Amino acid sequence: MQAEIILSPLLYPGRELREAEITVAVDVLRATSAICAAFFAGAERIVPLASLAPLEEYHKAGYLIAAERNGKKLGLATCGNSPTEYLRQDLSGARLAYSTTNGTVSITTAGDAKCLYVGAFANITTLAEATKDAESILILCSGWKGEPSLEDTLFAGALLDKIAQYGREIETVNDAASAAGDLWATARGDVYKYCEKATHVRRLKRLGAEADIQWSFEQDTTPGILPRYNKEHKWLEIK
Repeated sequence: MQAEIILSPLLYPGRELREAEITVAVDVLRATSAICAAFFAGAERIVPLASLAPLEEYHKAGYLIAAERNGKKLGLATCGNSPTEYLRQDLSGARLAYSTTNGTVSITTAGDAKCLYVGAFANITTLAEATKDAESILILCSGWKGEPSLEDTLFAGALLDKIAQYGREIETVNDAASAAGDLWATARGDVYKYCEKATHVRRLKRLGAEADIQWSFEQDTTPGILPRYNKEHKWLEIK
């Protein structure tokens, strides 16, 4: 399997694997973790939006508004991007219009991909099982406002390692993929402790989101959840 890791959506246009069989968008803290949690709580679909402008129209159409900027839930929103908040709710049949600082930017940036999944530690085994037979995979990290993030890069390395456990040989096509693998080998013993140095971890701790941080670094908390981007309708769904 050829594997490429893109550390920021800003770098996506220069990707090597332009025709990757599988693309995975990840924002561990917290957008893609929250997406997995929302589907696990029963959501029917989630529309990822890079900007806030369309939210009012979706609200009029009966969508639940979920929006966050700089780690804080916005006043117009029922929900932000806290996975533990979603897990406390019954979202059976809910349709969400969702906009976040970084994660939904990555998803919409990669909306042209052949097959786009949303990944997090919460669904890492389900994701690895779904992608293990692909000939190529591109993992798009959301980072923070154009900059790489420690936690997303670490997850990318963890996902490639999980795929390799199915007997696949991984051929890294860029240095980011090689570096992510080395990072995971260093941090895998205690991911939470290793990521205490991450700038976004420190930022979220200041906002009182300790429970979200701990939950987001646990593996397989939403087993069976595999959000996939529907290019025709421009929403995320699970099948």
